Amino acid sequence: MALLEVTGLTRRFGGLVAVNDVSLTVETGEIHGLIGPNGAGKTTLFNVISGSLPASGGRVMFDGADVTGLPIHKLASRGMVRTFQHSQLFLNFSVYRNVLAGMHIHASSGFWAGLIDSRSTRQRNAALAERAHELVRFVGLGGLEDAVAGSLPHGHKRILQVAIGLGPQPKLLLMDEPVAGMNHADVDRMMQLVRTLPTARGTTVVLVEHNMKAVMNTCDRISVLQFGRKIAAGLPEEVAADQAVIDAYLGVFDDDVA
Repeated sequence: MALLEVTGLTRRFGGLVAVNDVSLTVETGEIHGLIGPNGAGKTTLFNVISGSLPASGGRVMFDGADVTGLPIHKLASRGMVRTFQHSQLFLNFSVYRNVLAGMHIHASSGFWAGLIDSRSTRQRNAALAERAHELVRFVGLGGLEDAVAGSLPHGHKRILQVAIGLGPQPKLLLMDEPVAGMNHADVDRMMQLVRTLPTARGTTVVLVEHNMKAVMNTCDRISVLQFGRKIAAGLPEEVAADQAVIDAYLGVFDDDVA
């Protein structure tokens, strides 16, 4: 059974059909790329899947349950977490406090837990704190726990966003342009991190990305959108050789493109 199954998903804005009858499946442990030219509907599709926008039609199945239309926080509690194209950080918080904030749905936050400083509450919060430190080290930001997030270079901010996304221990991480604005070294570092997620964290990944080299070298399978429709899907080498994809990208798959 697929971890994520999207069937006939459609999103209209008045007379504009931004996502048009899109279906795709993502298997557990997979890194799945979602690509397409500017305006193809990739981010809108992400927004509908992740609960940021309601669907105009179709269905989203996640981990065997129909989650169509569920809001972001309910999807996160079920194990689907989404990162955004633009860094969503608490810029005045430390690196460590940012990651801890990402774990809030697992914290003891009930009314009585907030009033009673029980042993179990202290133990749970101590475990969350230790896991936050472990995540900082895992993504390669060890030694920067106390650094203010707003002072980090761009590449480090994007890496921190991944750590925050991993805080709730997601089964599925939706990543919106994870290497946007990065230099070559930071791109390599980010994609190396992404490749470790299925095995090291048990996290399946779906990513939207414009960097074709990063997508082709990282993803197990790729789906391609154009004008809101899926025009191709398959292994990276199959997608790269698909004439409809080549036409849509105007030859972007030439070997000299980074």
